[in-house]
Amino acid sequence: MSYLQVAWTDPATQARGYLVIDRLVRGVSSGGLRMRAGCTMDEVRGLAEGMTAKEALNYDPDAKYVPLGGAKGGIDFDPYDPRAKDVLTAYLKAMSPYIERFWTMGEDLGLRQSTIDEAIAKIGLESSIQAVYPLLDDEQKARQRLAEAFQVTEDGVSLDELVGGYGVAQAALTAAEHLQLTDPTAFVQGFGSMGGATARYLARAGVRIVGLADVHGVVANPDGLDVETLLLSRDAHGAIDRTKLRPQDEQRDRDSWLTTEADVLVPAATSYAITGSNAHQVNARLIVEAANMPVTAEAEARIDAVIIPDVVANSATNSWWWWTLFGDIEPTAESAFEKIRTSMRALTTKVLTEGTSPRQAAKDIAGKAVQEIEKRF
Repeated sequence: MSYLQVAWTDPATQARGYLVIDRLVRGVSSGGLRMRAGCTMDEVRGLAEGMTAKEALNYDPDAKYVPLGGAKGGIDFDPYDPRAKDVLTAYLKAMSPYIERFWTMGEDLGLRQSTIDEAIAKIGLESSIQAVYPLLDDEQKARQRLAEAFQVTEDGVSLDELVGGYGVAQAALTAAEHLQLTDPTAFVQGFGSMGGATARYLARAGVRIVGLADVHGVVANPDGLDVETLLLSRDAHGAIDRTKLRPQDEQRDRDSWLTTEADVLVPAATSYAITGSNAHQVNARLIVEAANMPVTAEAEARIDAVIIPDVVANSATNSWWWWTLFGDIEPTAESAFEKIRTSMRALTTKVLTEGTSPRQAAKDIAGKAVQEIEKRF
């Protein structure tokens, strides 16, 4: 049972918003805020439970950072609507007592960190993660370290937009090696921060990205797409600029993303993207969940593929914030990538070799970590 569930209605638009705190550790929880039409309390509750596991999976008793509890926020509203910023600001104002003391959050589906930061400042709060400040040994140095990290860019993209996808790529590469996939190909559904960075680092590792999907459809090329050009020309919502496609690249219907031939499938867009009704279309041998909850339980039971669950695959985004803030890594790309690479490879290998499904293994590992943390605090 969740520690706290809050429902909210925007008086101006009647948009619904939700906050679920699944668990508090040292009085604080962690989890992003998403905005999408159709978001529900059940969805947010599931995501909050996943955040508890995601935090716990990266527990290192020798590290300065001790995992927090899990939480999640969600707003049922179209992020493309011109009123979206006003709805976000109203939601954050309503949730400000929780943000001040109990809930640390950042961007998730439909929202960017810069947009959240703008709204946070507008309502007079210090930061979207200010609830964690009392746990820091030296708040000023910690905040400066994180601020410096957010100023870092790597090949034209800010570091905070790369770390999550870099972690997904490391999970995918580790799993592909475990499955002995030779010259693997990959399809990435979603080309925002997570999907774009995943595609970039898979391509740099020699994986052919044979297809990408955005809100407008699918672009594909069995010989591999020019990921770097498409990444640097996408819009703020992750839409691919079709004018940058080469003559040999194909544009396909948006529903073809599951049927495009690829060894590795990376759903990096919405939750519940693969369901019982379309699971039969999956032809990949490996699915790496970059999005939160993209594969339903019904679909997973029907899919003959290894699935690296979201609590493992996309956990680097969350952990990078805390590793940096608490001082386990330096505010540089080199330090971030090295920590993410070693951590994600070790964690992915562990869930693949526990003798159960990767999802069950992750659940078991997280459960043990939560017990250890609770004994300490």
